[in-house]
Parts: sequence; structure tokens; C-alpha cells
Amino acid sequence: MSELESLLSSLRSEIQSELRPRLHGLVGRVIRGYLPQVWSFRTELESASLTVSDKGTVRVSGGVSEDHDVLVRWSQKQLTAALRTRDKDQIPPGAAPSISFRTHRGKTAFSFLKARFGL
Repeated sequence: MSELESLLSSLRSEIQSELRPRLHGLVGRVIRGYLPQVWSFRTELESASLTVSDKGTVRVSGGVSEDHDVLVRWSQKQLTAALRTRDKDQIPPGAAPSISFRTHRGKTAFSFLKARFGL
């Protein structure tokens, strides 16, 4: 398992436990409108994807998913620091991440969730 996969996997249970209870009722209907969601992460050394199903199940896989909603490109050092600490102040200095969106729902979700990933 790559370092990115490992770091994303460490977030999996936290995301699932917070998301699943919120998928019910009126608020849940709104949230489900943004699912499934796929975020891919790429550095100069490796890549990994995090997928959240419409039932709130989170899966991590190696590589960039062809159907990603969000693609984050950043240096290995900076991205792994962001995922490890989830604190912008602890990220080594350098270039800003390159973030691209393939879907409007990905862009909207990213604006609400980027801090969860230290971005």
C-alpha cells in the first residue's frame, strides 16, 4: 500500500462514521445529491483515489480514478503532510496545490470539505 493510500485509509472510518448518520431525513437528501463522490490525489511519486458511495461507504484505491470529481495534484512532501496533520500551518512551504474539478458537485463538495484533508 502506498503512503497516499495509507493516509487516505486512515481517514476512511472517520468519514464513514460522520457521514452515515447524516444521510437520513431532509439534510440527508441534500447530502446524497452530492454522492457518489470520487477524489483523486496525485504527486510526482504516487496517486490514490477516495470514493464515497451514496450509502456513505468510503473506499480507497491506488491510482487516479477515471471518473473522479476532484483531482488534487501536489508535491509528495506537501500532500502527505496535509493528509497526515490536516493543518495548513504544518505543510512545508512550496507551490500551491493544483486542483481541478470535473463536476460541479465535486467543486461544491470540495469547498465544504477541503479542510478535512488539510487543503
